[in-house]
Amino acid sequence: MQRILVVDDSELNRELLQDMLKDDYVIEMAEDGKQAIHKLEEYSRETAALLLDLNMPVMDGFSVIAEMRRNGWMKKIPVLIISSEYAAEVESTCFELGVSDFIHRPFEEKIVRNRVRNTIELFACKNQLEEKVEEQEEQIEEQKNIIRQQAEKLREEKSFNKLMLEYSAAIMEVETRLRVLNKEFSQEYNRNPFESIMSRLKSPESIFEKLERRGFPVSVESIRENLTDVAGLRVICSFPDDIYRLAELFTRQDDIILMVEKDYIKNPKTNGYRSLHLILSVPIFLSNEKKYVSVEVQFRTIAMDFWASLEHKLKYKKNIGKTDDIEEQLRNCADSIEELDYQMQEIRNKIDRFRA
Repeated sequence: MQRILVVDDSELNRELLQDMLKDDYVIEMAEDGKQAIHKLEEYSRETAALLLDLNMPVMDGFSVIAEMRRNGWMKKIPVLIISSEYAAEVESTCFELGVSDFIHRPFEEKIVRNRVRNTIELFACKNQLEEKVEEQEEQIEEQKNIIRQQAEKLREEKSFNKLMLEYSAAIMEVETRLRVLNKEFSQEYNRNPFESIMSRLKSPESIFEKLERRGFPVSVESIRENLTDVAGLRVICSFPDDIYRLAELFTRQDDIILMVEKDYIKNPKTNGYRSLHLILSVPIFLSNEKKYVSVEVQFRTIAMDFWASLEHKLKYKKNIGKTDDIEEQLRNCADSIEELDYQMQEIRNKIDRFRA
């Protein structure tokens, strides 16, 4: 049987609670806070719950709670306050200190038994969940350490660093060609097809994690054969038709090979994400050879990029609870953004016709 400690300076209250609970629990009793602390020092591991009066001589209930917090017992033992007070301030203070529930006088046996049982069961479930979370966090941290170690090994490999150089060269090649097209548009049509270009090279940690997750071996050849997004660029355009015009002009260049096209503008993802993704094979020119390297290029409007940035924050925020409402709002915003993009494009077209 589980052990319960009843702490109250009223002998009558102690006896009443003992009679109500003795069939289900071993009852320990204390008449003040000091006795309670001694009992907890002796039985803290076996104590399933503490029923605690607040107003006691020698050492009151708040002092007991403070001592329990110092010793870490509040995390292991649920506390139910024995009280005849219904003052909201007192209850609020107790809950802030970590108290689990209240037992109000005069005692109703059925209510007392149910509250004690439910509190013990809920507290046990909470502790089990916390232990599982801690175990999962330890496993995640262990996995992160493995990833860091393997990534460090990759960094030390000469062949890996040479491969990263090739991807960096491919990024520079794509960026230079896009900027040339942008300059040409500026002279020919007095406007620019894109607003900005951002590039990134996947980190060794991300490379290792992705290969592991997909079940591929971790090697330079495996990276080259199985990953197409090590080198990535994001091109931010003003209008949707600029995206398609720029993508077409770029892929029409005779030494650029279009490997994969995923049009999430015409066919958005279920969450509302929109973007044009191209996987390209791009030539780079080294001191002794020309070779082709894969690069992922994403084309978005300014509004699409703003939306994607917000969605990314939601996706990777750990402390957000239920997100259904936010996700629904985001989907609605994605539809509004699409409508706005095409409205702005139509306004631009009208301005261009007036200029002509």
